[in-house]
Amino acid sequence: MTLDQDSHWMRLALAEAQDAASAGEVPVGAIVVKDGQVIATGRNAPVEGHDPTAHAEIVALRAAAQRLGNYRLDGCSLYVTLEPCAMCSGAMLHARLARVVYGAADPKTGAAGSVLNLFGHAELNHQTQVQGGVLAQECGHLLSGFFRQRRHQQRTDALARHPLRDDALRTPDAAFSGLPGYPWAAHYVSNLPSLAGLRLHTLDEGPADAPRTWLCLHGNPAWSYLYRRMLPTFLAAGDRVVAPDLIGFGKSDKPKKEGLHQFGWHRQILLELIERLDLRNVVLVVQDWGGILGLTLPMAMPDRFDGLLVMNTLLATGDAPLPAGFVDWRAMCRDKPLYGVGRLLARGNPHLTPEECAAYDAPFPDKGYRAALRAFPERVPAAVDDPGAALSRAARDFWQHHWQGRSLMVVGAQDPVLGPPTMRALQQCIHGCPEPVVLPRAGHFVQEHGEAIAAQAVEYFAH
Repeated sequence: MTLDQDSHWMRLALAEAQDAASAGEVPVGAIVVKDGQVIATGRNAPVEGHDPTAHAEIVALRAAAQRLGNYRLDGCSLYVTLEPCAMCSGAMLHARLARVVYGAADPKTGAAGSVLNLFGHAELNHQTQVQGGVLAQECGHLLSGFFRQRRHQQRTDALARHPLRDDALRTPDAAFSGLPGYPWAAHYVSNLPSLAGLRLHTLDEGPADAPRTWLCLHGNPAWSYLYRRMLPTFLAAGDRVVAPDLIGFGKSDKPKKEGLHQFGWHRQILLELIERLDLRNVVLVVQDWGGILGLTLPMAMPDRFDGLLVMNTLLATGDAPLPAGFVDWRAMCRDKPLYGVGRLLARGNPHLTPEECAAYDAPFPDKGYRAALRAFPERVPAAVDDPGAALSRAARDFWQHHWQGRSLMVVGAQDPVLGPPTMRALQQCIHGCPEPVVLPRAGHFVQEHGEAIAAQAVEYFAH
């Protein structure tokens, strides 16, 4: 078969792929040729037919077999616009095609040489000749254009559901593509009263009626990515995990002005989220600002909380000096407002890969997205009249005198900001809290050693 002839037949397959695109399917088309005539055509139709096997090649093979009255397609050639997958390649071999010709290579699932080559095994009782790259550019452009349009439509639909406020920024979805160890679906809410249209991102995994829910609250400058090492263990126990990104962090919207970030506002958003999701039998999991805010939540809704897992945080009551390490941290944030978040995480966690460090930088593509990073260190109550200080003192009274649940404290010994001295003082404020579990090699971001912590917590709160 000449290149011109192959190109002629591939253009017919491309027409089938166009029909697939028009029907909303991934644009792949195929034809079967015997003795210089097209005997069957096929286009992708798994969505339309609710059929995972309805790839263009399978549709064409079935039609050809019906046309010939034989499941063996001896002497036939199949033309397809995309390198066939393992399923289709296996079917082609079983059909005993003489030849397979494809257009664009598929580096993710291609089974004719890209990922694996099912046609290259001499041990099989039939050998099919394979030719790739025919009209590859045209075939590839059709696919890339389809997916580009789909991504655009998804972004348009997302904006229609959660329009972006003029006074806020939204990190592009592409910034979060392929993050290591973070496979979970995004969930968004923008209609909580206190959000006033801002979009809040939340991880929500596991059954809604699970016997226990882990509410995982991150601090500054992290986001829900911080809990990726702990979530699998919680989920494997059959529990539910909810891990929101505070406004200004992660995948949540980022107001442009620092003044919007106030203690009471962020707390109210969390209270409304808990009500909206109707979270019950909750173990509150907190660190850093996740604790500064989160430790004030159970007193407002004590019937929803059964446990506390607390890591490197504090109750900022305003009637005691802030730790010297935190004062130094706040000064650093003033002096170097463009510090690298990923580099900060790596400093105390040398086991992090460059890709993991980059994931911590992902929410903040430029300085315009960093208002929360600048605001939060200044919002920790330092005096008795500071916003949030009275709430924190009321929370201290709750934890000392009214808390009935179980508590577990884990401390990173290498934390220079909120390390063992601060945590032991907090332990004295929590009724029934046992001696802290001290991790000698962990720093401020204890969750980066989270696998062992999560396993211990699951066992501890099961009793």
